[in-house]
Amino acid sequence: MDELHRCAGELLLNNNSPIHADWDARALRSAIDSAGVALWTWIVDNDEFIMDARGFELWDLPPGSELTFEHLSAQVHPADRDRVRAAFVATRVVEGQFEIDFRILTSASEVRWISARGLGGNGDATARKMTGIFLDVTGRKQAEEGHELLAGEMSHRVKNLLALAAGLTTITSRTTETKEEMAKQLTQRLTALGRAHDLVRPLPNGQGSAALLGDLFSVLLAPYDDMSAFAGRIRVAVPRMGIGEKAATSLALVIHELATNSLKYGALSAEQGLLDISGSTVAEDVEILWSEQGCAEIPKNSPEGYGSKLLQRTVGGHLGGSIVYDWTAGGVVVTLRMRVSDLAH
Repeated sequence: MDELHRCAGELLLNNNSPIHADWDARALRSAIDSAGVALWTWIVDNDEFIMDARGFELWDLPPGSELTFEHLSAQVHPADRDRVRAAFVATRVVEGQFEIDFRILTSASEVRWISARGLGGNGDATARKMTGIFLDVTGRKQAEEGHELLAGEMSHRVKNLLALAAGLTTITSRTTETKEEMAKQLTQRLTALGRAHDLVRPLPNGQGSAALLGDLFSVLLAPYDDMSAFAGRIRVAVPRMGIGEKAATSLALVIHELATNSLKYGALSAEQGLLDISGSTVAEDVEILWSEQGCAEIPKNSPEGYGSKLLQRTVGGHLGGSIVYDWTAGGVVVTLRMRVSDLAH
């Protein structure tokens, strides 16, 4: 333990500054514990790896067990293992500080992010010893991943809205004869689209109440229906049931994504295309059939596309269900199956 305290002093204090009398081993240990820092030393020649109690807890290992670097690296996530080994091995001959973030797998198959920071050879490569700290940075990494996911989703939505605006312009041009009439109908459609888009974002402070399933589809799809010759080509017939606020937000995302795809290259992109939405209850689930017909050809969505991933994540995660595509000649049937209990929230 004295060795670990010495390491703490080297890591936390400026080597050019004298150690204050109040910064004894107990004070250093208290500061280290409060920061969630784990201390470690790697003896390069015999591969021995020494950690304090916090280190064993962080790596989910039996306290005090004998370790080598190879034993420890076996717990590193397979996708990061080679990178971590290369980084540690490189520091054997390179003096100075290093830092690397990586994932480990605990005994419960939990993924945990760790940041390793150290000093090669204690500043002297001939010493054949490295000292450093481990930090649990799981929370920070999850926040970064959340921000990246949000940024990707927002970018995807902006692109979708632009595509929707272009598609609505095309629909409107087919059913109007003058620019004044087109401007009026297009403004009405874009206004309706804005109202429908409000359903995609949750209301603050728990405002709002449950909506009817049929009303949710009708309101969100109203901007895409033709207003004259081809009026009524979107038909909705689903079970009468209430949808909770959270479920309505998730389902609205799904409807918007499917409508965008249809407007790009599906039934809504063709003059005489038909979109039929029907539903029924099956045991404790509700099954929705999104059927598009009247298209010359509909390309299959790539399973790696962001829109497909968004649909799978929303339906499978937030709504406790599944989504299946059945491609037919000149159309597609999308089957949504969701738990009634999840739709109520």
